[in-house]
Amino acid sequence: MASTRLRLLCEERRRETLKVLEEQKRVTVEDLAERFSVSAVTVRSDLEHLASEGLLVRSHGGAILPLGPQAEYPLQVKRTLHRAEKMRIGRAAAYLVKPRQTVMLDSGTTTAELARTLKQTNLEALTVITHALNIAQELVDAPNISVIMIGGILRQVSGSFVGPQAERMVSEMHADHFFLAVDGLDAETGPSTPDVLEAQLNAVMMRMSKEVTVVTDATKFGRRSLSIIGDIGGVHRVVTDDRVSDDIARRLRGLGIEVLIV
Repeated sequence: MASTRLRLLCEERRRETLKVLEEQKRVTVEDLAERFSVSAVTVRSDLEHLASEGLLVRSHGGAILPLGPQAEYPLQVKRTLHRAEKMRIGRAAAYLVKPRQTVMLDSGTTTAELARTLKQTNLEALTVITHALNIAQELVDAPNISVIMIGGILRQVSGSFVGPQAERMVSEMHADHFFLAVDGLDAETGPSTPDVLEAQLNAVMMRMSKEVTVVTDATKFGRRSLSIIGDIGGVHRVVTDDRVSDDIARRLRGLGIEVLIV
């Protein structure tokens, strides 16, 4: 009887959590613990359970609403998602870069971590091409890195430039390596992103680069966002975190893609 009542209380609390999230779009562990008079540990357990059912997305210190394939989180929200994993992925990807190479960096928070590590490694005579404001800002005081900023139409949600002007500029360049951040990576359909113009620019970046490395946390596997960037065959390598399933890693390797797990 007591266990049944406890289970009901738990389910009621989780339903109320979703109701609050629906109203406020974002919740924190601290606020929920105070609202329900429970410990932070209990709240985190509730959020993890709801996240496992796809009802919310865990962020640093709380949770946010999940988005559909056509929607995208603003950059300031993305920074709070899977932070530890993104830092590990960015660091590992940066060490694939060699001195005197030209590197294209896609927009995103994982590639921003990559840029931060590149600045710290002091590689000799490195050139970075990017269409992302946050990455250019990260590298503005890196004396060993020449930054080429791609211009075009500003996407405010991602702080990146896209469109025909950006595509034209990229098509006149060549890179040793392109690091691609994605919102979805499916072994059949390939990498994808919510915005059509972003996808078109990424496709040009893939074509103009010798190597293409997808940098993504494990939550993006099996997801199909609105706009396909390119064929999975155009991806040479994936750097991801240790939550990726053995089945997904095995399938990617079977396609000839190198998988680095950090």
